Amino acid sequence: MQAELEKLLILQDRDQKIRQIGLEIKTLPQQRKNLEAQLAATAASLESLKQRARQLEVDRKRLELDVGTRQSSISRLKTQHYETRKNDEFQAMGHEIERYEKEIVQLEDQELELMEQADKLRAEISTAEKRTI
Repeated sequence: MQAELEKLLILQDRDQKIRQIGLEIKTLPQQRKNLEAQLAATAASLESLKQRARQLEVDRKRLELDVGTRQSSISRLKTQHYETRKNDEFQAMGHEIERYEKEIVQLEDQELELMEQADKLRAEISTAEKRTI
């Protein structure tokens, strides 16, 4: 009788394991779908971050070109500034040079802000890339 009870307990334990494994098998497809959805969302988020980084770089380069344009204008105006003989033209060019210099300072400040944003974004991209691996 004791041997039969031991066999029944072993059988019961194995049946429970079989049921547990069967349940796991049934839930695996849903778990896989969930994981694939998470991966797709993370990949989309990563791509969005990369696109934002590219846009920041484009904006920064545009600002850089604007600064260069204004510096060229300042050089041209300084040359004309010293060639003019009329006092009102001389003063107007001086004001124009000052205006361009102020614009350059503002553009360079904007450029620095974009660089800071780009640095933060690179850190976010690095973190997101680690999550997708």
